[in-house]
Amino acid sequence: MRVREWDPRSASTAEVNSLVETVNAVLAADLPDDPPWRDVQVREYLAETMPGERRITWVAEDDRLPEGQSQIFAHVNILLLGDIGVLEVVVRPGLRRRGLGRQLVAMAARRAYLEGFSSIGVEAIGGTSAIPFYESLGFEREYVETRSVLNLESVDWLALGGMASGISPGYRIEYYPGGPPDRLLSAYAQAKAEAQRDDDDLDLAPRSSDPQRLRDSLETLHKRGLKPYIVLAIHESTGAVAGLTEVVVPAQHPERADQYDTIVVREHRGYGIDRAIKARMLFELRAAEPTLRQVQTWNAQHNESMLKVNAELGYQSDRDWYEYIADVTQLVQRFEMI
Repeated sequence: MRVREWDPRSASTAEVNSLVETVNAVLAADLPDDPPWRDVQVREYLAETMPGERRITWVAEDDRLPEGQSQIFAHVNILLLGDIGVLEVVVRPGLRRRGLGRQLVAMAARRAYLEGFSSIGVEAIGGTSAIPFYESLGFEREYVETRSVLNLESVDWLALGGMASGISPGYRIEYYPGGPPDRLLSAYAQAKAEAQRDDDDLDLAPRSSDPQRLRDSLETLHKRGLKPYIVLAIHESTGAVAGLTEVVVPAQHPERADQYDTIVVREHRGYGIDRAIKARMLFELRAAEPTLRQVQTWNAQHNESMLKVNAELGYQSDRDWYEYIADVTQLVQRFEMI
């Protein structure tokens, strides 16, 4: 087996197809209820990053195949952003517990060390082998959130209509497929910046909390094949963005959308905004994405109010997701001793 640095921009179609097969094998083992990936904009999904960020990728492949053919058994990439490297590791289930995952993490950790990064973060899915794997390498658990999934076929649309209209007087709801207009970017970014101050997660996918970064973020989403939909609550007397919710529909698995941030600015809480904007989003998605079947979202376990809103909308708790962090120097030293 050969491990090499891999650039999705120049990779062959066979390599990309093989990587999708590996991703789907991992999904079948670890998340059997999740929809499989399609080979649609996968190259762009892996290659495109925000300005100032870089993603470095390695693959493990069968070195017995003739030139021009490829079978990728494992994949690791590290996204270098800010002062942290964000790790993602995929290994075919039949090849686990043979040291391949350790080899890939070691390569990524050494590169992060050479690049001057001080820490590495990673998400691990509860109930999978990733938990003992990362803990055995010295990663420490920092944050826990719960994934919830909504099946659209089970939604009570009549009740949902009441929720969508249940916002207090003085606010209006606006819908923007593709992203908010330029005139709202500053207010939108301000709402995100306030929410960022309230959070204690690792920022493995940091929010865009200034107008230019928000523009860059939306452009990057489109390039990666992630179609954004935005619903805002506007405070009518001030024009401020009082609340927002974001959903992306990935080209790679368009049957299941990802709900990103749902934010209600602190001074506007208690007016039914969170429930109303999330309900309105579901109506818009039903019209805009007729093949969509599910929406998934993640919430901190201590965010009881949002978990309650999700339950009222029909979301079902699925499983926990954990964020881990490791000191790069200590991680590299650990691999040197193995």
